[in-house]
Amino acid sequence: MTKDDCYLLGKLTKTHGLKGELAIWLDVDYPEEYEELDSVLLEIKGELIPHFVAEIQIRPNKSIIKFEDINTIEEAQKIVNCDIYLPNDNLPELDNDQFYYHEIIDFDVIDEQKGKLGKVTAVYTSEAQDLIAMVYENSEILIPVSDEIVKTVDRIKKELYTNLPEGLLEIYLNTDSESDTEKDF
Repeated sequence: MTKDDCYLLGKLTKTHGLKGELAIWLDVDYPEEYEELDSVLLEIKGELIPHFVAEIQIRPNKSIIKFEDINTIEEAQKIVNCDIYLPNDNLPELDNDQFYYHEIIDFDVIDEQKGKLGKVTAVYTSEAQDLIAMVYENSEILIPVSDEIVKTVDRIKKELYTNLPEGLLEIYLNTDSESDTEKDF
């Protein structure tokens, strides 16, 4: 199984205790949905290696995971900072107008007014606002993720449909129109 067949679940951040437990950061909206994990894939030296979960404790600030074959702090230390993956098959199916951020990378952005603009290059998440990045006319454009702006997705055509606010593209483009306007005053 390759990373293309999987999604990033989180990261092992540090050891916890002396018996091989590890603190785990879960990069998901609803961590409690992962309380019954049987196994995960750890990225070790570029390879995805299956590890069986003995126990996982989901907590608000710091979740703890214990693997079956890791019983000492020394063994746990070897996998600190490893990324954790699960097969894409584990993701719940979404409605047609919903999508997972990882699946829209390289999708074409199609705007209702301007047509085809560019390809999604990344999705940035933050507490304030999630942003979809694309390159348009050699500039990175950041599109706020909201129901009013990002309308729907076509997985078969690999297209993301938007209704960009007027002026959003122009904010990012280097144009001389401002300097021309200033000369008139």
